Amino acid sequence: MFPEPKEGFTRRVGFLLLPGFSMNSFTFAMEPLRVANKVARKELYDCPVYSLDGENVEASNGLRLEVLGNLHEAGEPENIILCGGHNISAFESENLISWLRTLGRQGKIIGALYTASYYLAKAGLIDNTKCAVHWEYLSAFNETFPEIETSNELFEVSPKGFTCVGGTAGLDMMLNFISDLHGFELARMVADQFVHERIRDRREFQYFGLSARYSIQDQRLLRVIQIMEDHLEEPLGLEELSKIAGSSRRQLERMFSKQFNKSPARYYSELRLYRSRQLIMQTKMRIIEVALACGYNSSAHFSRCYRNFFGCTPLSERKLPAAGEQI
Repeated sequence: MFPEPKEGFTRRVGFLLLPGFSMNSFTFAMEPLRVANKVARKELYDCPVYSLDGENVEASNGLRLEVLGNLHEAGEPENIILCGGHNISAFESENLISWLRTLGRQGKIIGALYTASYYLAKAGLIDNTKCAVHWEYLSAFNETFPEIETSNELFEVSPKGFTCVGGTAGLDMMLNFISDLHGFELARMVADQFVHERIRDRREFQYFGLSARYSIQDQRLLRVIQIMEDHLEEPLGLEELSKIAGSSRRQLERMFSKQFNKSPARYYSELRLYRSRQLIMQTKMRIIEVALACGYNSSAHFSRCYRNFFGCTPLSERKLPAAGEQI
């Protein structure tokens, strides 16, 4: 992604920290560049940090970080990385979107960590490329930008920039970039500093497959769960699911009871409710739109099911303060 370095040239990689940014994602992306300078014993990278208004910015964990400048000054480095936080649409900034479009026209290389890909999408900068989205925000992103092809991989790279799911994926991404620019040996030495035994390729998935996630070996059960996850908007009936599993309805119920201590209908319902909660918390979709996207025909029925499961209505859930970031 980064152009080939010139001899003796220090590459400036600027980080723009959005309000409530993920400290974890920022650190894993910035620190490999600092450590590369240490290991190489020369300044290969300069990593200035900026905020929208030039004021110190608070991360999702409550810590405040000192910054060098504001949005206007953040456009000076040749490479810009946006660092997002827990809420995929925590704030709307026309200045940010306009600024991103200007940088795009100038040919700047722009990257996005964690949820910051939302703002690249709003600016129209990833229309023709795959976008890596953290699994927790994938549903909300797909509902907001159905025209953009998303990816389950750790990061996606294009000539104009990159998107990264955040967390430790930022470390692997930067190690790959260091390897491309300065050789694998330097990247390996940087990885050793982090006690990181293996540099993951971008094509690796964010999370384990269903079998590893649930410790399930029964292929019939795995097939049914995958079908459920793929059909949340238009739920299938138990008879149809039984046919997919190649078993009777009673056998399907026994499989779910043994594995999850709940009926397949209950498991399916909870999948849909958890998906709806992601959309409630991470998008500005209307309640009825969320209900329809998760297989409910009316907002009243959806709200009743939601309240029974989560202990609050969808509307009151949306008004609650964010519970904090998980990565």
